[in-house]
Amino acid sequence: MSGDTNDKPALVAGAGPVGMTAALALNARGIETAILEAEPEDRDRDGSRAIYVHGATLRTFERICPGLGTDLVDEGLVWPTRRTLYKGKEVFNRTYDSPGGSGDIPHFTSVPQVVTEQYMHEALEDAGIEIHWESEVVSVDSSPDGVTVETGDGREWETEYLIGADGGGSNVRKEIGANFEGDQSENAFIIADVEDEAIDDGHPDLERMFHYDAPEADGRNVLLVPFTGGWRLDIQCIGDDDPEVLSSEEQMREFVRDIMGEEYEDKLKWVSTYHFLQVMADTFVDEHRRVLLAGEAAHLLAPFGARGMNSGVPDADEAASAISVALDAETEGVAHNEIELFAARREKAAEYNLSAAGQALEYLQGDDPETVLRKEVAAELSDYFEVAGEWLDDAPYGPHEAPPIVSTGNY
Repeated sequence: MSGDTNDKPALVAGAGPVGMTAALALNARGIETAILEAEPEDRDRDGSRAIYVHGATLRTFERICPGLGTDLVDEGLVWPTRRTLYKGKEVFNRTYDSPGGSGDIPHFTSVPQVVTEQYMHEALEDAGIEIHWESEVVSVDSSPDGVTVETGDGREWETEYLIGADGGGSNVRKEIGANFEGDQSENAFIIADVEDEAIDDGHPDLERMFHYDAPEADGRNVLLVPFTGGWRLDIQCIGDDDPEVLSSEEQMREFVRDIMGEEYEDKLKWVSTYHFLQVMADTFVDEHRRVLLAGEAAHLLAPFGARGMNSGVPDADEAASAISVALDAETEGVAHNEIELFAARREKAAEYNLSAAGQALEYLQGDDPETVLRKEVAAELSDYFEVAGEWLDDAPYGPHEAPPIVSTGNY
């Protein structure tokens, strides 16, 4: 490598949470890096997006940047109550006395992604890691000796390793010839943010509520989750619903009023519609084992169980770990093996998460007689057997069995 400022031992494409995690994780291992981001610094970040940060993610943040995990805990909130209703009838309700977890890190915190990103930007600045804005990766040329990256601003970068964390439309993925495989949800989903400043002042009714066939939403499934500054409202479309019509301001104000109460009708901040993709790249590394994919560049998941950002963070951390070992390796074979081990582990984790999110998606979309009957029977039995109600409460988020690789947690 030359001494040019565009030469780094490792580069990261993408300045979202996964890309910033990769850069911080590389820095924590003593590896100089920089981030190449396609969008401008003042890009629009409307919407809370990932609001549920798992304890494992918080612990990773704390390890690679001491104080980052606990700062997010301080900014976020832990709702104590899980509640589920079935066609207007409460079938499960449980309140926890404490947030659980270990040390200063609870099992989770609910905080808007924009806040998470703000703290990560500050961490990057403190570490002296530069984000090169409006520097879209337009070409990636890898070889046994390293990677040449060209960006849309006309610069050329030389690096030993590149982590592609540039999102679902990843140019890095396309450049290494990797392809997405999978499908998308049958139903559309409407996701909205509803402002509630009272939450930050100690809201008395913090609960995650899932409502099957909610009468207030004309029989649609509804999820309501609190986070710092407001509530996430998810509505699952059914039948011949036109998501664009249902997500209109007039209709959404009506939904918010009927589901949450008149006091929230004028507090709608952001609305979007989705068909959730369930896809995974056919390889997470290039043929020369110099380019590694992480986060949505490698996989897109339905959000049930909050497996998106929370799986991208370990992707990024393990990519940084593999690169650290590879840079110190005495032979090319050892370096290749470490990168291949990263790919094998994270591909296995992605398969697990796709399956888990897929089971939840199939359960929610399923209108086959067996699934419908099981839900109805569980709702009837919930008055007598708490386990029946708990099954209805758990099912929309996917299975909870042990993950395929223990050290990756569930994600």
